[in-house]
Amino acid sequence: MHDESRRIEERVQRLHDQRIRTAVYAATVPFEVEAWQAPGEPVPFEEAATASYEPFPMGTPWGPPWGTTWFRMRGRVPAEWAGRRVEAVIDLGFVGDWPGNQAEALVHLTDGTPLKAVNPLNQYVAIANPARGGETVDYLVEAASNPDILADNFSRITPLGDKLTAGDKPLYTFRSADIAILDEEVWHLDLDVQVLRELMLELGEHDPRRHEIAHALDRAMDLLDLDDVSGSAAAVREALKPVLSRPAHASAHTISGVGHAHIDSAWLWPIRETKRKTSRTFSNVTSLADEYDDFIFACSQAQQYEWVRDHYPKVWSRIQESVKNGQWAPVGGMWVESDGNLPGGEAVARQFVHGKRFFMDHFGIETKGVWLPDSFGYNAAYPQIAKLAGNEWFLTQKISWNQTNKFPHHTFWWEGIDGTRIFTHFPPVDTYNARFSGEEMSRAVRNYQEKGGASRSLAPFGWGDGGGGPTREIMERARRLADLEGSAKVVVEHPDEFFAKAREEYPDAPVWVGELYLELHRATYTSQARTKQGNRRSEHLLREAELWATTAALHAPGYSYPYEKLDRLWKTVLLHQFHDILPGSSIAWVHREAEAEYARVARELHALTAEAVAALGAGDTRVFNTSPYDRAEVVRGADGTPVYVEVPASGSAPLADAAPPQPVTVGGRVLDNGLVRVEVAEDGTLSSVRDLRAGREVLAEPGNLLRLHTDLPNYWDAWDIDKHYKNRYTDLLDASSVTVVEQAPLVGAIRVERSFGKGSTITQTISVRAGSPRIDIETDIDWHETEKILKAAFPVDIRAPHSSAEIQFGHIQRPTHTNTSWESARFEVSGHRWVHLAEPGYGVAVINDSTYGHDVSRTVREDGGTTTTVRLSLVRAPRIPDPEADQGRHRFTYALLPGATVEDAVAEGYSLNLPLRVADAAGAPEPVVTAEGEGITVEAVKLADDGSGDVVVRLYESRGGRATGTLRTGFPPAGAQITDLLERPLEDAEITDGAVALTLRPFQILTLRLRRG
Repeated sequence: MHDESRRIEERVQRLHDQRIRTAVYAATVPFEVEAWQAPGEPVPFEEAATASYEPFPMGTPWGPPWGTTWFRMRGRVPAEWAGRRVEAVIDLGFVGDWPGNQAEALVHLTDGTPLKAVNPLNQYVAIANPARGGETVDYLVEAASNPDILADNFSRITPLGDKLTAGDKPLYTFRSADIAILDEEVWHLDLDVQVLRELMLELGEHDPRRHEIAHALDRAMDLLDLDDVSGSAAAVREALKPVLSRPAHASAHTISGVGHAHIDSAWLWPIRETKRKTSRTFSNVTSLADEYDDFIFACSQAQQYEWVRDHYPKVWSRIQESVKNGQWAPVGGMWVESDGNLPGGEAVARQFVHGKRFFMDHFGIETKGVWLPDSFGYNAAYPQIAKLAGNEWFLTQKISWNQTNKFPHHTFWWEGIDGTRIFTHFPPVDTYNARFSGEEMSRAVRNYQEKGGASRSLAPFGWGDGGGGPTREIMERARRLADLEGSAKVVVEHPDEFFAKAREEYPDAPVWVGELYLELHRATYTSQARTKQGNRRSEHLLREAELWATTAALHAPGYSYPYEKLDRLWKTVLLHQFHDILPGSSIAWVHREAEAEYARVARELHALTAEAVAALGAGDTRVFNTSPYDRAEVVRGADGTPVYVEVPASGSAPLADAAPPQPVTVGGRVLDNGLVRVEVAEDGTLSSVRDLRAGREVLAEPGNLLRLHTDLPNYWDAWDIDKHYKNRYTDLLDASSVTVVEQAPLVGAIRVERSFGKGSTITQTISVRAGSPRIDIETDIDWHETEKILKAAFPVDIRAPHSSAEIQFGHIQRPTHTNTSWESARFEVSGHRWVHLAEPGYGVAVINDSTYGHDVSRTVREDGGTTTTVRLSLVRAPRIPDPEADQGRHRFTYALLPGATVEDAVAEGYSLNLPLRVADAAGAPEPVVTAEGEGITVEAVKLADDGSGDVVVRLYESRGGRATGTLRTGFPPAGAQITDLLERPLEDAEITDGAVALTLRPFQILTLRLRRG
């Protein structure tokens, strides 16, 4: 037989694209369209319904950036269309090939009932099937003219990312709004041909099935009447039935499909627009559920449900009905799909607490799995946190984006830092917006790493980010692919069902230990530094407010614990931990609003803490320590005078001078407190840091070296830092002044001022305080650079085989060498409050109050010694998607801690991030709880969420070893229980002599619920 493959393939493509697809709608009549441009921000339906509309011809430009245009569309179904399937088809003037991130609309009936959204790949709204003929159609359409921020393939710097700079030029041209007949036979033929053609092209040239499909299509096309596609469609479909009905091989891979609509809670649009995106997509989903009984939709992010509940009650009712019918599956159990690295441990716990409770309260469903397809890497504490929240499985997709190494598993057990394991899956289809194309099906099978051990994977399908979610076309593809020779088999099912089957099939799946590091998007540890600082401050202010509110509730008659306020503030902070807000990868509008929200949260939390402290009664000036560690340090009184105080963990003490071990002396540019001796060079670097206790020099080279690198990644500006950034840099060694600014006995400080680049300035105050080896570097930057990153380096004279960086409820160790490509790819990593380097007998920590990104490297000197360097990433200057990212003022503090153990790093990390609070209060109430035992660290103290008055304490083992000790209470305990994160009892804890005995494995998290006597 002669090879006619090319002729057949080209023939089928042309007939499909130019004749079959264009005949899907058999006839159309246009709507009469009028328009009203809403002024400013979006308005409620009731306001739009009473507005004055003006005629709007098709082909007219519309939509200023971030504007809302309401269209009134009126029409009548022709009488002769009676009995046909009739739809509205609306093209707002969609652009590009991205189904989200552009024009979108929600279609309402005139009584305000939302019907369905209109999106680039989902342009229809059902009118009637069958139509009566002659019936009138009257819609109000709320259309959002959201700009395409990432047009031109992420290469264009644009002011469109903020309504303050976007201008008012119309972005779109309205193409059409019609009432149309859907020719169902042609529509099904269109899908038959698509599925077969795509399958054919994915099969090998020597696969008989490929040629069988090709010749079947060729013969079927002979039956297509080009002058009457509609009339011949049934015959063509009949000819294709044999090739469409051939069953899949018995060993064919099985893909569990679940509807999905990944909606970023903010990204290239503000939060207010996400509220509308959810209503549009969820309207589509509930409509599709009415049409397809076998459709199942998985949806995470309790915050988005709450938005719809509060702003679109009719859509909310439809969601509730779909959940009852088993077609809508709440998943994930988190308040939002948060970033996987940057939120603190307690914040990750609260993501689950608030998310899971929402789903249980409103649907009676406890979600079983973690659904995080798009976050930028996942910390190694996740398995334990997830399991303690009652989860059984974990799903993500993003690790498939690795720049260097291909992750070796798709289904595996993920083991965290404490030894907890959770069953985990990466969909090998490598997308969370699948549409069951031939290419996707082939990729999933080809890519699947578990061949021979397992035979199934999961594929979330549907268009995200405002693209409208799953479509009827995708559902039809799934039906055709359910059992088709040459393809994987598709079954639409709940994710819980997939994970149950996958675990049963593959119980001995391989184990991955430690973090799931994404070899991409490393700059998200640093971009938009003020957003990150707002998160860090908020987390610690929430801890402070909860502790002192609990103290007041126990000791101050008449004080009422602020449950509702704390709940609301926690949810605000959790929302802003979303994986495109906290990482700094959103538009300017998002980060401008985030900074304002963090400022509001800070004001409210300071007020709540002040109210709680005041409730303890007026009296002497006292110092309050929110840290879980005893502290002896210098604090400043109301007049700024430094005072050396000793304050117990989670307690208070009078603001009265205690005797410091030794005063600080200042001589020239030398600071000395008897513990450390710090010399500041003329260029402002630290020329020497001598640990007087150990009798050794800490630095191998000048420390606090500020280095300015050129920073232009290959593709994603705000997201990425590529390795070549290291190759071009300038060391900032031209200090304009180095001045002693404080030389009192308790504090010695030297200020260093610099100017550089495009008018940027840095002022740093290097301080040494009595009684502490910690060297603080308070930094004030006025930043005006572009496409640069600023790092601060501390080269220490330590041969450290690994660095330790704090993460949620513990720390992680990473090699300082680059023996393998996996180690080399970790050239920028994340951490929380500290990084620790050590050789046997000696260690150093670098501590911070708001930075997350850093790198660690080592070299061997000519004298044979080893220099290990920690460099903090302080601030960046990407221009896409926010052209002014990070511009302006930044204030933060980082510190060098010589002679530090891991325990010291933990304690000083809390100390730097939880400044002592000075306030008037009467008496000295006992600390709510006191943990006794090395490595036992209290993370949260609060009242139980159920309003019972029970005290809840969350603690963990922080050294990475076993710990034994006790938890003593400042109140008479009547009973104690170990609970999960949602404060549900797991087992009783024994109280002996008023204390709870504790035994913890390395990095174990323990939540205790204490009943008051």
